[in-house]
Amino acid sequence: MSGSPADAVTRRAFVAGTAAVAGSAALAGPLAGAAVAAGFGWRDDGTNYVVDTGAALVFKVSKSTGDLTSLVYKGTEYQGYGGKNSHIESGLGSSTVTLAQSGSTILISVTHGTLRHYYAARSGENHIYLWTHKADSSVSATRFILRVKAGLFLNDQPDSYTYTTSTIEASDVFAKPDGQTRSKHYSKVRVVDYDYTGWSAGGVGLWIVRSNHEKASGGPFYRSLLRHQSADGGGLYEILYYGENQTEAERYGLQGPYVIAFTDGGAPPAALYPGTLTTPWADSLGIAGYVPDSGRGRVAGVGIAGRDTAYPYTVGLASPSAQYWAPARASDGYFSVSRVLPGTYTLTVYKGELAAHSAQVTVTAGTTTTLNTLTIPSSNDPSRASAIWRIGDWDGTPSGFKNADLMTYAHPSDVRAAPWTGNVVIGSGTETSGFPCYLWKGVNSGLLVYFRLTAAQAAAAHTLRIGVTTAYANGRPRVTVNDTWTSAIPSPPAQPATRSLTVGSYRGNNHTFTYSVPAAAWRTDTGQYNVLRIDVVSGSGTTGYLSAGTAVDAIDLLA
Repeated sequence: MSGSPADAVTRRAFVAGTAAVAGSAALAGPLAGAAVAAGFGWRDDGTNYVVDTGAALVFKVSKSTGDLTSLVYKGTEYQGYGGKNSHIESGLGSSTVTLAQSGSTILISVTHGTLRHYYAARSGENHIYLWTHKADSSVSATRFILRVKAGLFLNDQPDSYTYTTSTIEASDVFAKPDGQTRSKHYSKVRVVDYDYTGWSAGGVGLWIVRSNHEKASGGPFYRSLLRHQSADGGGLYEILYYGENQTEAERYGLQGPYVIAFTDGGAPPAALYPGTLTTPWADSLGIAGYVPDSGRGRVAGVGIAGRDTAYPYTVGLASPSAQYWAPARASDGYFSVSRVLPGTYTLTVYKGELAAHSAQVTVTAGTTTTLNTLTIPSSNDPSRASAIWRIGDWDGTPSGFKNADLMTYAHPSDVRAAPWTGNVVIGSGTETSGFPCYLWKGVNSGLLVYFRLTAAQAAAAHTLRIGVTTAYANGRPRVTVNDTWTSAIPSPPAQPATRSLTVGSYRGNNHTFTYSVPAAAWRTDTGQYNVLRIDVVSGSGTTGYLSAGTAVDAIDLLA
């Protein structure tokens, strides 16, 4: 068992005027770029700034709100569903909007209170580059949503509403007539798994290429909204901060660039991908919070020792102001994290999604911080402990457990889910695949694990461990052995307070519960099964799939 659940999606892709403006200054400084294409420029139609990229893309931005009001590619209008524009959050409202052009770049700047938002067009490109600078909590700006007209990109992807109005939870989880479930929450992939999201049909691809998420929160394994479709159109998202099942505080500052990209049906150019895209032409645009590559540093590690080569390893950097990550090379654990803002970071090495090592590292602008081989102590990897039996493995995910793959893109009530019951017998060969990935107080609490012990094993006390990846409504496991010994109710660890298990996310704060089971609790007859019962306890939650619950990483009985 390795990796994380539901990574069936290929990694790093997810498909389904030239006159002066009164009051706006010209861009300062030299700008790199090709010669200006014929047709490139802008005009003021009284209500909007209309920008022609000189390729096949013409777009409009409202002069009063900063909304993207029109998006025409090869003569077809793509903007708009339900009479709504594309914009930050649900629209900023009254804003100060200015435009400036210098050579091959046009920059539209939107000011709304302390928030700054930018659209940039480059001569001859069918792309719009966007940045959003959120300085504080005075403005709710957690996403940019590109609203696309209905009928242009029909599909039935896991995160689509698929034209159904049967609501089964809150106002955002739906059931189709065939019993399958849909929600805009069901993105299926983690941030680390995709570079862009969007659609392709009829020789046209429309994509949002994500930013590097350095000012987002949740780390490399976070899942959030990517796209959705409904009867009146579709939405593509760049999530700047998302609170659902969030493990970190919101970071402030400049996010971007993220890119609206049109193609002739294929994927967006790799040069636009996060980690690859460079924008030296934007260095002198005066974008709030913008830091050029010369003001950034790099962290490189020569290797990681003590790895389990059955698993991928990721190195993350995190501070209150920024986050970054990079894969560790499978052969030796070498890693490189580039274009990092100066500062001191906590470096975390993840086995799968389980934190296995941490250190502090300081990044300085214009230099590379080189780290000698990092060694993961065996005590930091729970899998290395000798166990009498183990269900699953310790990788920070519910991978391999029953329904784990499905739960990143479906509701637990989905007709495709196997029954949430799941008593298992150790030694059967189906301990993991037969054990539910999630446990709820109101659904399947009281699951049983049957196992035998040798006489020597039964004569000793043992430690039982249950690893979880997140919890809802303070759900946590209490265990009973052979109906004769019951553990105390453990204290709930810190976990996100929002929905998680029903909106496609098992990613919270990994935590291990340990229980010291006395020798007197075991059955001494080696021919008899011992019976472990796992109950979910909490005074919070409601009923059913919104009762208190938790996601399972691994369960084992140590030797």
